[in-house]
Amino acid sequence: MTDEHYMRIALNLAKRGAPWACPNPLVGAIIVKNDRIIGKGYHRRCGENHAEINAIESASEPVRGSTVYINLEPCSHHGKTPPCVDRLVRERPARVVIGTVDPNPLVSGRGIASLKRHGIETLAGVLENQCAEVNEVFFKYIRTRIPYVTLKFAQSIDGKIATATGHSRWISSEPSRVFAHRLRSLHEAILVGSGTVVKDNPELTCRLVRGRDPLRVILDSKLKIPLEARVLQEQDRSKTLVFTAAEHDRGKMAVLADGGIEVRVAGGRQVDLPAVLRELGKRQVSSLLVEGGAGVLTSFIREGLADRLIIISAPKIFGKGTDAIGDLAVRTVDQAIPLTIRRVSHKSGDIIVDARFIRD
Repeated sequence: MTDEHYMRIALNLAKRGAPWACPNPLVGAIIVKNDRIIGKGYHRRCGENHAEINAIESASEPVRGSTVYINLEPCSHHGKTPPCVDRLVRERPARVVIGTVDPNPLVSGRGIASLKRHGIETLAGVLENQCAEVNEVFFKYIRTRIPYVTLKFAQSIDGKIATATGHSRWISSEPSRVFAHRLRSLHEAILVGSGTVVKDNPELTCRLVRGRDPLRVILDSKLKIPLEARVLQEQDRSKTLVFTAAEHDRGKMAVLADGGIEVRVAGGRQVDLPAVLRELGKRQVSSLLVEGGAGVLTSFIREGLADRLIIISAPKIFGKGTDAIGDLAVRTVDQAIPLTIRRVSHKSGDIIVDARFIRD
């Protein structure tokens, strides 16, 4: 078997760590000896053993002389767990194959250098692009200390998120809604604007699938969301964080605080999105799903703050209605905001486009 074959197995293991490993990276490791996999593991949860340690401890025979495949460079620093590279050196595999270098400044080539210094043959860059894609959230967060931002919305095939009367339930099919809830469970936080709360009264949980409910983030410059809104309930299940502007209703803020709702001021007359992302980053929120209305979605795109775009298009035509995206000051085709399509899938007639914003 080839190095690429075994690295794909490690990558598939790594994905099992979502979402519990965050804000740590998704890492899988397998140990191969005489063309047999003798050990495998992945990073299950932040604070627990890393993938390499789980693979070593699962090994059915001594690791010495084997080849270890890891999709991300092994850590070389003390964090919540000891350095994985030290354990690898003690176990003495003949070879270590790595997918990508870890961009964390505490690692960033040090793990590879340590393995080589101790006489272990080390190869990096196997399936590098695929390995980087698996950890695109971690790479963005570790480099910028702000969350990786995914925009998601459902629309008619002619690009409307509501009819001319404002009606929008349900545009997409039930399988697509299950997909959307799965997407929620894979993100640490979910964000909407106050307009969505007032109009749709969503829960913003992942109740249709098994998984962790994200932190619920509400943008509300004037604190106008009703106290009985669903997002303000069941704080023991899923916390809610409200961002408001300086000119907010101070009496309402006190009432929300008494109800266990944290309110943060971020901006003068309106909520400042970069300030919101910085605050979430400080809280170690590495991934944010934005399900806001057209205004919020447009603001994230206009300010260049979005990384990923998921559009669920239903086979329906509304004609006049609410556009999914508002004015972006695009006057000519060459001014259009470019995307790269990663994948296209179908669910019960709906078309799901998964794209990335192209950065300069």
